[in-house]
Amino acid sequence: MRRVFASIIITVCLVVVNQSCSIKLSGASTQGLKTIYVGYFENDAPQVISTLSQNFTEALKQEIRSGTSLSIIQTQQADAVLTGNIVGYSIAPASIQATSNNVAPIASASALTISVSVKYVNNVDKKLSFEQTFSEPGNFTGDIATQQNALIVTITNALTQDIYNKAFANW
Repeated sequence: MRRVFASIIITVCLVVVNQSCSIKLSGASTQGLKTIYVGYFENDAPQVISTLSQNFTEALKQEIRSGTSLSIIQTQQADAVLTGNIVGYSIAPASIQATSNNVAPIASASALTISVSVKYVNNVDKKLSFEQTFSEPGNFTGDIATQQNALIVTITNALTQDIYNKAFANW
């Protein structure tokens, strides 16, 4: 009976101690920031996909909304400013398949790569500001036309996560 009572006391103590602790699971560091301006990411890549700029900009805003408590405002007079442009959209062979009888080798898989140039200015702590180009590939087999939209979504999600991590998680 004493063991049961002791176990209950220990459990209650641990619960009380744990509730007084604070753990930040997101890892986002927005100390001192209340507002952010996210500029429109123009598509300056040699190959232009008509919806890429709008979709990328909105995905980046959504990443910030879901991971921070920052207010996105429409003026660059914000605590932080995130601007940039899409600088690359390319398709290249990812692996080559050998053929026989003097036939040229063919690509058995290809990669769609999107690159984004980003400038982040933290007006509260200038040491956290950066300029960097982020690139993400997405491998596919077969015809790009049937897979392009899904690949763009996947790559955009990876790029926005990379930018978010660099700006707010200091990765």
